[in-house]
Amino acid sequence: MTPVLDELTAPAAQAGETCSLENYLAMPDHSMDGRITEARARLGATTVILGHHYQRDEVVRFADFTGDSYKLSKTAAESDARYIVFCGVHFMAESADVLAREGQQVILPDLNAGCSMADMAEISQVEDCWDALERAGLAGETIPVTYINSTAAIKAFCGEHGGLVCTSSSARAAMEWAFARGKRILFLPDQHLGRNTAYAMGIPLDQMAVWDPWAVQIGLFWGGQTKERLAESRVLLWKGHCAVHQRFLPSHVDQVRAKYPGIQVIVHPECRYEVCQRSDALGSTEQLIALVERASRGSMFAIGTEIHLVNRLAKRFAPEGKKIITLDDTGCLCTTMYRISPQHLAWALENLVEGRVVNRVQVKANVKRWAKVALDRMLEARNA
Repeated sequence: MTPVLDELTAPAAQAGETCSLENYLAMPDHSMDGRITEARARLGATTVILGHHYQRDEVVRFADFTGDSYKLSKTAAESDARYIVFCGVHFMAESADVLAREGQQVILPDLNAGCSMADMAEISQVEDCWDALERAGLAGETIPVTYINSTAAIKAFCGEHGGLVCTSSSARAAMEWAFARGKRILFLPDQHLGRNTAYAMGIPLDQMAVWDPWAVQIGLFWGGQTKERLAESRVLLWKGHCAVHQRFLPSHVDQVRAKYPGIQVIVHPECRYEVCQRSDALGSTEQLIALVERASRGSMFAIGTEIHLVNRLAKRFAPEGKKIITLDDTGCLCTTMYRISPQHLAWALENLVEGRVVNRVQVKANVKRWAKVALDRMLEARNA
């Protein structure tokens, strides 16, 4: 492969050193700081580093942009960068590649950084579900909606079958768009976001049914439901969840209110229904940040989301006299997001300096086309 830029080509004596990831992983985090800074400076405008809100501080401080997955992917696509280094998880890098312009390449510093929620909806399982709905005569009146925390294959499935993608902040708009076109929604892969959004829209819980993809594996062909139950439902909720947000319990809300009278409990809608019902407000990551930003001096918040973001907000707003704690003081760490380390970032960047693209994430053309259709419909729904 040709170098990124002629002036970025490293001396041949260094080539072997930057090839081996194992050499990097054997070194302490702090030893990477100078190397990351130097490589970033040498790469210049050819490269943009994206850092998701849930990334560890040692990595996110090197990001050119921070935010949620869709915002970051859109920002990168609008940039002039040729290389997009996404410090996040695999589905995020896929989304960035779907939205990327011609010639842009997406790099995930550690390909093992996945998402347990996204992994809970495999394309073969979703196809089995759809086949069952077709056998029941329900597919024609069902619109698939997938949370952006899903694989490109699932996004493409939704695009090809008349559905769309949503973010946590646009889930209601996506559902309204879908209900204008069908009688029923198949919501993937997070049951909690689907349930909380539908309930807020006035849909009672008894009109929602959970589709269990693993029930099909043991011969329960209707996903653990009856055909009649599927037909009666308005929302089919895929049995998936976020490992971080599901850890928050109703008892955590009760305990924090007892300990800190007057505290505001704000949580992500990926949390359980019972937790969301006990909270003062729900919101996407960006919306939770905005709630804290707008609050008056002396406000107290217990936030139900990933611990790195909560700790970052606590430090940021302490000078304004705002007290911010996690809803669960045992800490809720996104272990898959944590896989991206300073060592992985340094390795990816220094390989770029030497003209090598490592860990490129590239979505197949047909999958990319239909996934883009689903994402475009999301924008249509949001702007309606």
